[in-house]
Amino acid sequence: MKEFFTIDFWETFASSLAGWIITELPAIIILVVLLIIALKVSSFTLRKLKKALAHKTVHQTDEPNLEVEKRLNTLMGIVKKGVAIIIWTMFIMIFLKKINIDIAPILAGAGIIGLAVGFGAQELVRDFISGFFILFENQIRTGDVAIINGTGGLVEKIELRTITLRDLSGVVHVFQNGKINTVSNMTKEWSAMVFDIGVAYKEDIDQVMQIMKDVSEDLRNDDNFKDSILEPMEIFGLDSFGDSALVVKGRIKTKPIQQWTVGREYRKRLKIAFDKHNIEIPFPHQTIYWGEEIDPLKLSMDNTLKVTETKSSSKE
Repeated sequence: MKEFFTIDFWETFASSLAGWIITELPAIIILVVLLIIALKVSSFTLRKLKKALAHKTVHQTDEPNLEVEKRLNTLMGIVKKGVAIIIWTMFIMIFLKKINIDIAPILAGAGIIGLAVGFGAQELVRDFISGFFILFENQIRTGDVAIINGTGGLVEKIELRTITLRDLSGVVHVFQNGKINTVSNMTKEWSAMVFDIGVAYKEDIDQVMQIMKDVSEDLRNDDNFKDSILEPMEIFGLDSFGDSALVVKGRIKTKPIQQWTVGREYRKRLKIAFDKHNIEIPFPHQTIYWGEEIDPLKLSMDNTLKVTETKSSSKE
């Protein structure tokens, strides 16, 4: 133990440290600087590539800018992570080599582990393959509102293994790509709000449909909503005879994610217009019909009157 703290030991240690600082430290510093430069250059290149692709896609396909941005954000997010992993892997390998650690056994061990994982992690491989095709086929993008396996929400993140949704209550749902059976994209390219408007049977259907059109036109001319509505409202006509109402179906096409805002405003204005024109919006109710031949209530009342008259006559 005393030999460990001898002057010769510290002189040897200081000499070795000084030699390492002189010979190896500059190379490590240069390596770190190159790592930072590589990350910055890759980030800058991907941003430029994203802008170029966005400009080219908009002019070639006439897609809305928002749709192109969603797609590119999703794809570039995956590419950026992949490039970062490659750069960091190269840096770690070179760094280990510089500090005199043999990386050959590490690479061999990583290969064996990778082979074992490949046999045991079939589900993981399935998730990656499914995620690749979801991205390749452009099924959904970050920023879309989608229903996945019956659960709806805003797509916050798309990765090769998982998709993350956040619903209206703020709950985060994470789905493995390999276990996704159904995907319903509610905001791809354009959206729509479908209306089933019920009115009383006594109302004039032509007048009702005209009021619905007028309200939609007023909404389209409003500065706060005209940019969100793509086309004039479609009135499909009398859709069904309900138990207590005539149902008129219509649809307004909007920009993605704007259908709920437009729909709420349209319903509010339609209610005001119906009240103004005395159009009845019935509540569910039932009418009891006894038939034309028999009127039990009237018969009951007649019988009661006859019994009363008979009793009065007997007393007299």
